[in-house]
Amino acid sequence: MDVLETIYARRSIKLFDPTHSMPKEIYEKLIEATRQAPSSYNLQHTRLVHVKEQKIKEAISKAAYNQPQILSSCVFFVITADTKAWTKNPERCWQNAPQEVQDYILKSIPPFHKARPYIERDEAIRSGALTAMTLMLAAKGLGYDSCPMIGFEEPKVRELIRLPDDHVVVMLLPIGKGVKPPLPKPGFIPMEEFLYTDSFPVKQR
Repeated sequence: MDVLETIYARRSIKLFDPTHSMPKEIYEKLIEATRQAPSSYNLQHTRLVHVKEQKIKEAISKAAYNQPQILSSCVFFVITADTKAWTKNPERCWQNAPQEVQDYILKSIPPFHKARPYIERDEAIRSGALTAMTLMLAAKGLGYDSCPMIGFEEPKVRELIRLPDDHVVVMLLPIGKGVKPPLPKPGFIPMEEFLYTDSFPVKQR
């Protein structure tokens, strides 16, 4: 499946085959592909929590209003991100770059974040969302379905996975084999409302 086919084929699936197990080699390909996601300053804010323990999955499912896709998935992630990634040895993220690039980037990171207090959370969530999309597309390319989820009690999920205070929950993401074809796509807003040229149109009074 090429990239465009994968984009068009990816859908949010609500129910998976609960008997299916993802082979180890497929799982490893999935994780390695997901690591290729972009992030601000290459800080790689995302921290994936692969929830394997059934009791924890059941508790998170309850915190997500008993939506069926969590418990029927073969692989279930909580996508989280570190808002303080820029303070935690960013040198490791640039170790393979030329020295002059390392020097420039590493010098730029602190003032960029200190001048914009809001940027820590914004960049963490943006990076987490980019990682989640990469994960969903990689899963589809490997023959699996997925369902990004924002309907859950965030404090309870934080507690269950022991999330550090300087991290945020971006979304829940179950992956599995869908048990039936998805319904047709429900619809799109008009192209002229989706795509603008140069700027938004001037509002008429």
